[in-house]
Amino acid sequence: MKTDVTPSDDTHAVPLVSLDNVAVFLDVDGTLLDFAARPDEVIVPKSLQQTLERLARKLDGAVAFISGRPLADIDRIFAPLRFPAVGGHGAEIRVPESDGLNHHGSVPFDRTLKKQFYDLTQLGAGIVIEDKGYSIAVHYRLAPDLGSLVAAAITDIWAKSGKRSFEILPGKFVLEVKPRGFDKGTGLREMMGYAPFAGRRPIFIGDDTTDRAAFAVLPDYDGIGFSVGGIVPGASYNFDGPKDVRLWLERMSKGARPHGTIKDVNEEVR
Repeated sequence: MKTDVTPSDDTHAVPLVSLDNVAVFLDVDGTLLDFAARPDEVIVPKSLQQTLERLARKLDGAVAFISGRPLADIDRIFAPLRFPAVGGHGAEIRVPESDGLNHHGSVPFDRTLKKQFYDLTQLGAGIVIEDKGYSIAVHYRLAPDLGSLVAAAITDIWAKSGKRSFEILPGKFVLEVKPRGFDKGTGLREMMGYAPFAGRRPIFIGDDTTDRAAFAVLPDYDGIGFSVGGIVPGASYNFDGPKDVRLWLERMSKGARPHGTIKDVNEEVR
């Protein structure tokens, strides 16, 4: 398939992409939003909300969030927007025009196992535990020097629990643990089965290891992957940071269009 693209104005020449018959899937933290010291302190610029509203109108609603955050948290930080979304790394899915959730995750961690992760705060000040129900994130952004201790402790819990009870997802100053059997890739794949996403070409933008599963399914739909802050396997182009993503989306939502047609971007970078 051919794709209309043209280099944009940012430093890595991320292309503008034609919005004809595409669907846009967006990771949240580190992709759309800048990281904060604590997960509940992230800021959604008003201009971003306006951009997302315009983009959704242009794409007949084919815009969705794909995040490790629970859906309730996504709705809280983006209120009053309420888009289709994949939450909890695929544990929760809200399909278009539905008030209900399709739950795919197993039962949340049992209390005994969960307590072991809360106890990791004893490793030192600055470790923040984020309990997402279907997963638990151990943040050490406030104490980066403790990263190796956190990793070793989580690996020890993993080994003693039987190794198959959960998987470890490294992120940027965070280690997240979740049950196996669902991920952002399974969530994206399911969303592609519903209108207005079905039959469109997916664009996915993500920033770290937790997004690899979503990048991995893109070839099945002739999709295009964009990473943030460093190339992630499956991505064809890279943004410097969330600000660049927001500006790129803003330009396209306001009608900026590519000039001319070149090879598919995935072919171009091979």
